[in-house]
Amino acid sequence: TMMPGETPPPPAGTAAAGACANCGVLQQNINEYVAALITLKQKMIDGDRLLTEYQQKCTDILYYSIKISALRCQVEQMLQKILPLEKCQEELGSLKAELEEKKVCL
Repeated sequence: TMMPGETPPPPAGTAAAGACANCGVLQQNINEYVAALITLKQKMIDGDRLLTEYQQKCTDILYYSIKISALRCQVEQMLQKILPLEKCQEELGSLKAELEEKKVCL
């Protein structure tokens, strides 16, 4: 006999079917969550790889900048040595011309 306000228990099969449906939804949600985590992990790995490549390029740029600066200094030093030599060459040229004139006169 039932007391007033008491609801009859659902038939045995119905409760089990509802629980199984909920388990199925939960399993699907877990599968989607795991798939999303795997995708995220792959993106993190790709991101790390890109960051490493970027850092290597930055290091290369710094290295080449230093090399270029050193080469510029060498070029400047060479130019400073060449300028007086060019002046000497001009002077030698005019001396040679003078000597040629004197030779013709003699």
